Amino acid sequence: MAMSRPRPKVMTLTDAAAERVKAIMAKASKPVLALRVGVKNGGCAGMEYTMEWAEQQKPLDEVVEDNGVKVFIDPKAVLFLLGTQMDYKESTLKSGFVFNNPNQTSACGCGESVVLKQAEAAPAT
Repeated sequence: MAMSRPRPKVMTLTDAAAERVKAIMAKASKPVLALRVGVKNGGCAGMEYTMEWAEQQKPLDEVVEDNGVKVFIDPKAVLFLLGTQMDYKESTLKSGFVFNNPNQTSACGCGESVVLKQAEAAPAT
């Protein structure tokens, strides 16, 4: 009988990202269960990251819990986000969430749109 290995998390959050998500959730006008993250076609480079508050879990959502934050991953985005680290950066002129994604091959000049490839399957051991 083959032993199954633990599944890696689709996405992780840095301490800064987790703290920012918690702070925003604490100020929400209605109860929020999690942050939903996905990708969609759009922007000048071809794809954009999406984020929205989730009041309930959808049947096929991938659930990630990291640093005290629950994140639902849209099932269509899993292969594009595999191995991604979500961070939160602040500078003098800009603040926001940043996705450090190993599947990102390029981005547009404005930084809002990216080119993503699907993650490759891990070799069988």
